[in-house]
Amino acid sequence: MSARKLTVPNRVLAGLPRKDLRQLLSVLEPVKLAFGQVLYESQGRIRHVYFPNDCFVSMLTGVDGDRSAEVGLIGSEGMIGLPVALGIAVSPFRAVVQGGGTAMRMKIADFRREFSQSRALRRELFLFTHLLMIQIAQTAACNRFHAVRQRMARWLLMTHDRANSNEFRITQEFLALMLGVRRVGISEAASSLRERKLMAYRRGSFTILNHRGLVAAACGCYKKVKDVYARGQGRQDLFHQRRRSHARNRK
Repeated sequence: MSARKLTVPNRVLAGLPRKDLRQLLSVLEPVKLAFGQVLYESQGRIRHVYFPNDCFVSMLTGVDGDRSAEVGLIGSEGMIGLPVALGIAVSPFRAVVQGGGTAMRMKIADFRREFSQSRALRRELFLFTHLLMIQIAQTAACNRFHAVRQRMARWLLMTHDRANSNEFRITQEFLALMLGVRRVGISEAASSLRERKLMAYRRGSFTILNHRGLVAAACGCYKKVKDVYARGQGRQDLFHQRRRSHARNRK
């Protein structure tokens, strides 16, 4: 593979210097992840880390037996299996594929070796860890203080950003699980958003009809986290531009 063709959809991998990326690609394998597929169980052993390309994964935490709620959503901006970067091989969350697609997968032993050797990989993952911590904290506050309708709008927008599509597959039962509420609460919130012609729901799929209106209907948590991610990735892009400029000047 030539240097010009070393391009990947995942932002963590895309942020690496060509030498580091080429080394990682030698131990990464492409995989297809299906909707509803469980990558890790809560307190289960992590055997692979995943770098999503066009899929996204929900991180669920359990409460009171069978009840659970989503605390984080990860797509091509990050990596699934972050505890391994902290030396922990057990997942604190249940990781479920929310949007099917492709990813790059790496065995734990390979990841630990590459993580210890690549300063650039550590930098990218530390930044993503910071951004994910903000998302998890904001989600916890949102689930505590905001109405189901606002939380549902936020979730649809976050999913839209990772799916790059106005239509995605999700049942009301699964959405109730994501938001940690009863099915009747989801039905009422969906009816409210549908009456305002912001979204449509049919046969297990949601379609966003008015993106701007849905942003207005969501709580401020959506924009707050989105802005933090944009600033973080903006600083990341600026760093890479300066690094490339420095490399050209040295030639």
